[in-house]
Amino acid sequence: MLKVFCGTPSYMSPEIVRKKDYDGKPVDMWALGVLLYVMLTATFPFRGVSEQDLYAKIQRGYYKQNHECLNRDARRVISRLLDTDYRRRITAHELLKDPFI
Repeated sequence: MLKVFCGTPSYMSPEIVRKKDYDGKPVDMWALGVLLYVMLTATFPFRGVSEQDLYAKIQRGYYKQNHECLNRDARRVISRLLDTDYRRRITAHELLKDPFI
C-alpha cells in the first residue's frame, strides 16, 4: 500500500484525496478514466471552484456524463474507470477485453 499524497488534483482518485493508504493500480485506472474523459470531451470530469470543492466532487464521484461527446459505450467504460470504490473499479486486464477499447 502506498501512502504518498501527490499528483495533479484533477487526476487524483478518491482514495488519494481522502489521504488513505492506497493500491497504485486502481489509482492509475482512475487517472486513465480522467484522461479518457478529457480526450473525448475536451474538459475535465471533475471541476470545482476551489481545491476543496474539487476534492468533494471526486470523493462523491460527481461528474457530468457529457451525452453530446460520449456514446453509450464510452460512458460505460468511463463510469467503470471512475468508480469511487477502488474494489469495483475496472482493472487493466478487464479494460483490454472491453469491446469499446
